[in-house]
Amino acid sequence: MASSQEPNPPILAPSLLSADFANLESEIERVTHAGADWLHCDIMDGHFVPNLTFGPPVVRSLRKVTELPLDCHLMIEDPWKYAPAFVDAGANGVTIHLEVAERRPDDAKALLDSLKERGVRPGIALNPDREVEDLTPFLPHVDLVLRMSVFPGFGGQKFIPEVLPGVRRLRQDLGFEGHVQMDGGMDLDTVPAASAAGVDVFVAGTAVFGAPDIRQRLFELRQAARAN
Repeated sequence: MASSQEPNPPILAPSLLSADFANLESEIERVTHAGADWLHCDIMDGHFVPNLTFGPPVVRSLRKVTELPLDCHLMIEDPWKYAPAFVDAGANGVTIHLEVAERRPDDAKALLDSLKERGVRPGIALNPDREVEDLTPFLPHVDLVLRMSVFPGFGGQKFIPEVLPGVRRLRQDLGFEGHVQMDGGMDLDTVPAASAAGVDVFVAGTAVFGAPDIRQRLFELRQAARAN
């Protein structure tokens, strides 16, 4: 089944994992004024991935200082227990991992459906070593697919280009017309190829927060996404 939909406008979602955690409010103000579309929140539990970040209380605090959509990527073993708390805290999107959903597929579909019922964008993520065809049972239940272009758990990793053909198959063969997000090594060199493959939501951490001029960098990334 081929998609006939026109490409979605590019969405830039700076990853707060690369922000200065001692000054999160000012960091959010910087990227907001620079033109960010969403804020990407990497939620890690120290089990599904070896790192540990933050939970619903921090998301609740973020909600108080920004009107931008909060895009929460749950790299956690038990999204059934914690996803509702992130929704209560103010998340606009909640993405769970295929690798977790497959353990309890019916429960995962129910969770994704419940997110949508609450007005939250449901998403599913998969690691670079998985094929997009494995997502097929879950695609009717999500509005976003997050294709990891690095293995999750740490920022600043190198982009894995072998993930791009899968994005094309997701769009062209599986006919997915929702958002396709890419996270990992997104910068001015990698965004054009990701966009050409069908990505429309770009998660960039170091490339944004490490730039001397964030407004200019976001402008450049947006132009790069439109270059295909």
